[in-house]
Amino acid sequence: MGRPLAPRPPRPDAPTAPVFGRADSRPVRDGRVGRPAAPEKADHEPEGPDGDGSEEAEERAPTLLEQMGGVTGVISSAVPVIVFVIVQAIFHTLVASIVAAVASAVAVAAYRLVRGEKLQPAFSGLFGVAVCAFIAWRTGQAKGFFLLGIWTSLLYGGVFLISMVVRWPLVGTLWHLVNGDGQGWRRSPRLRRGYDIATLAWVVVFGARFVVQQWLYDSAYADTWLGWVRLAMGVPLAVLAAAVTVWAIRRATEEAKAQRAEADAEGTDAAAA
Repeated sequence: MGRPLAPRPPRPDAPTAPVFGRADSRPVRDGRVGRPAAPEKADHEPEGPDGDGSEEAEERAPTLLEQMGGVTGVISSAVPVIVFVIVQAIFHTLVASIVAAVASAVAVAAYRLVRGEKLQPAFSGLFGVAVCAFIAWRTGQAKGFFLLGIWTSLLYGGVFLISMVVRWPLVGTLWHLVNGDGQGWRRSPRLRRGYDIATLAWVVVFGARFVVQQWLYDSAYADTWLGWVRLAMGVPLAVLAAAVTVWAIRRATEEAKAQRAEADAEGTDAAAA
């Protein structure tokens, strides 16, 4: 009998057959090596580099309402004014009204501190109440408490109006600035028109506050009606302007999306032709 033949050594360039049954390979068929199977994707892949999902996504920029402390922050800012008006109507004493307003502002700030809420709106409200109380004490009249708010309304209304004139409506500018979206929205006429409507709503609110309250301040009805009118034209008008702002922004955004869809469709038709 002859010697058994030694196995032929594989060629250097010949594919080697993978071990049968491995999850990352396929058996050789007809001299061809199958492609490695794609690894199965885990149900919960780690997001962070260390595999424990510790890498957090980029934080979302807070909106204007959130920076103001949310709905509770806006409502709590009116508490000192309400306290001042009620105490003044009951006791007709300027000192008692000032003390009550400042004490309520301090209580609101302490309440937000205990609840762990944003303190900036509380401290801003406390500072504003302190300034209003100082003006009222210096003038010696209860209506002096509302003087800062009257002229602040004129200032805000003028800024909003100027932003419309220079074609930088303030609502759109602030909205995209806070959310970090850039100012590319100005290239869309529909978006700019929507922000113009929203900005105009705030111009009307601030303008109405100044005109009505300044007239009352100079009239004989200041001590009787100025405080109550200030409350009526405060949060309710702000909520109304905010509703118009949300409506205008949503409508402008939907129109801009429709415009982009039409432009894309026209570009596709032109390319096909």
